Amino acid sequence: MIIHPQIQGVVARSCHPAGCQAAVNEQIDKATQQHSQDTALPKRVLILGASSGFGLASRIALTFGPANAKTLGVSFERGASEKGIGSAGWYNNIHVANAAQAAGKVAPNIVGDAFSDKVRQQVAETIRNEFDGEVDLVVYSLATGVRPNPENGEFWRSVIKPVGKAVEGYSVNFEHNRLDTIALPPASEQEIDDTVKVMGGEDWLGWMEFLNDQQLLAKGCRTVAYSYIGPERTHDIYHKGTLGLAKIHLHQTRKDIDQLLAPLQGHADIAVCKALVTKASVFIPGLTPYLLALYRVMKDKGIHEGCIEQMNRLFYSKWNSDARDQEGLIRLDDWELREDVQQAVNPLLDTITPQNFNDLGDYDGVLREFLQLNGFAFENVEYDAPVDIDTLKALKP
Repeated sequence: MIIHPQIQGVVARSCHPAGCQAAVNEQIDKATQQHSQDTALPKRVLILGASSGFGLASRIALTFGPANAKTLGVSFERGASEKGIGSAGWYNNIHVANAAQAAGKVAPNIVGDAFSDKVRQQVAETIRNEFDGEVDLVVYSLATGVRPNPENGEFWRSVIKPVGKAVEGYSVNFEHNRLDTIALPPASEQEIDDTVKVMGGEDWLGWMEFLNDQQLLAKGCRTVAYSYIGPERTHDIYHKGTLGLAKIHLHQTRKDIDQLLAPLQGHADIAVCKALVTKASVFIPGLTPYLLALYRVMKDKGIHEGCIEQMNRLFYSKWNSDARDQEGLIRLDDWELREDVQQAVNPLLDTITPQNFNDLGDYDGVLREFLQLNGFAFENVEYDAPVDIDTLKALKP
């Protein structure tokens, strides 16, 4: 079969396995080019949400970069079947594991629901058997719209809505290459509570408590979760909306985890990342026009970063430094929020319309990154070559 991009709005319904390999290899190349004299880098790492975005980039940076760490990746992905080709994350896991094995590195995968007791027990067993019984870093990078309620078997479902007022703005439609006007009503109290349950810090804390109870955390163990704040222009839909309230809860949870890790002389961090095209961010109405302007400006200034560049900078420039703001946050959005960047972004945002967005903003770059999340738009991949579905079914992460 020939695999082509199938896009519905901002959702990719197909992926290309060879393109996913090209994406992983590109990130590995960038990780191997890093240099660090730091001898206190993490060596045994658990990554929750390891198959795409910042989680995948964290894993590649730590496995193939100067840390040369053992990494255990947990993610919820699907492989090829009669129903379809499977998910990009499935193939990302496979390609990371294969590249690690070829390089003599340790990088096992656990594919399953990170909210389940079954997966937690699998993680514990793997750490005991393959990681000398403990980890010294836990990366929490789960991005999902639903979380099961263990008490009744129902689900909490997150929403992307403003709080206290309706918001209207543009949103990119990748399927039709256009800007659509999106109007969002304010979230209800139930929707706010449910979004905090799904995307806040409760599950992060639960994982750390489990690992601590199982005595799987090394002395000095650290953990990091990823967040976003953004400029004032994005606050109505993000920082002051349901997502922002969930992130505030995540930030508050960091203090509880700090207390949990204190007897181990460990520490919890929040890394505030820049705005990027990820499988999660493209769903946020009003954010994609900002990405069009931001990409244009940061590329013009030569300071644009993708996920792997952000994670390389986190672990090899900021990890063991004093690079924390007054709230104790590691700011990887520092270049995005530079005054000269925002002063150039705001006039673009003021003038972007459905008629001129392709000319004023970096639509080609944003679309390319969206397609590359699913293995498309790589120049070195023969997309017209047929792919054997039975061969894909035999691949295991």
